[in-house]
Amino acid sequence: MVREIVTLAIVLSVVFLVIWLIRRAGDKTRDRVKSVQERVVGPTVIDRPPRERKRQRRQDQRVKPKAKARPEPDEDDEDDEDEDAEPAAPVDPAAAAAYSAGLAKTRGGFVAKLGKLFGKKKIDADVLPELEEVLFTADIGPRAADRIFESVKKSLSKDELEDASKIWTKIRQTSTDILSVDAPTIDWGSKRPYVLLVLGVNGVGKTTTIGKLAAVLSNQGKKVLLAAGDTFRAAAAEQLDVWAKRANATLVRGKDGSDPSAVIFEAVKRGVEDKVDVVICDTAGRLHTKIDLMDELKKVRRVIDKALPGAPHETWMVLDATTGQNAITQAKTFKDAMEITGIVITKLDGSSKGGVILGICDELKVPVRYIGVGEKLEDLRPFDPAAFVAALYEGAE
Repeated sequence: MVREIVTLAIVLSVVFLVIWLIRRAGDKTRDRVKSVQERVVGPTVIDRPPRERKRQRRQDQRVKPKAKARPEPDEDDEDDEDEDAEPAAPVDPAAAAAYSAGLAKTRGGFVAKLGKLFGKKKIDADVLPELEEVLFTADIGPRAADRIFESVKKSLSKDELEDASKIWTKIRQTSTDILSVDAPTIDWGSKRPYVLLVLGVNGVGKTTTIGKLAAVLSNQGKKVLLAAGDTFRAAAAEQLDVWAKRANATLVRGKDGSDPSAVIFEAVKRGVEDKVDVVICDTAGRLHTKIDLMDELKKVRRVIDKALPGAPHETWMVLDATTGQNAITQAKTFKDAMEITGIVITKLDGSSKGGVILGICDELKVPVRYIGVGEKLEDLRPFDPAAFVAALYEGAE
């Protein structure tokens, strides 16, 4: 009899323990969801029991002050606002046209969804949840999505949320703020040679970008030298050799599989001896492991500094727009291991995920220096935040 009681007690204890563990796991899940909700849209009462939700609503009605109607501005007030407002940044017509064509597919993505959302005959404050959903399912990254959403939610009154033009203005303004990373203009003549180190995984268009940039600088009258530091990828040096001839640039290369650091060291030394204006160093985009790749790139930096103290003067990373948010992950991985001073985004014309630039700038706080909006040489364009935003939301209203 005693044995049966003990057995029953053990069984009941196990059952109660399992129930307790299940409830605890459920509580953790709810806490996690609630934390995400509060981070995105502020405190919510959705996950509370019905009775508690009703009580909270009654308290909110008693405590929450009524929104005051905004006075209609007179003509003098409008003049004052115009005087205080910052002038809109000028947009280069050529850049605007190129960006417009290059971002056509992106406008057909999340921007088109926003256009459909705000194109309703009547919109109101209930548009916020739908706006949140569109932004967070786009390829602009969670941080940029949250920043744009919060700017609309917190800056616009209930009445203003019924005006699609005011919402669009706020979205454009916030997007421009995100992209306008504070960074000095590059002075290619400030050092001689000016050494640029270019990073990026295989397939993003790194070598092509280097070739196009070399042609741009050469057309400006600069003497350019290219270092074929990607000695692990088959035909990488041959590809760079073709671009060097097109750009009228000098190429320094080694044997396939040779030490990339040795090739780049020789190139920088030759750049000093020949008094070239710019040395652009290509690097490997893939080794056996990520750790091997990062260690190799760190070694390259050290070697460049030995060849020319203080170099490289700029370190750029090339990212493929078609990879969407994976580009953000790549950039963060490289930035954790290396000092990244600039970003180049390629293949914008072939992607509906061009909005990823917003996420990259917001996550890394690194300026985008150039973007690729086509296959032609002139399609590698200096990045212009105002032109980009204008093209991104072109015709959205």
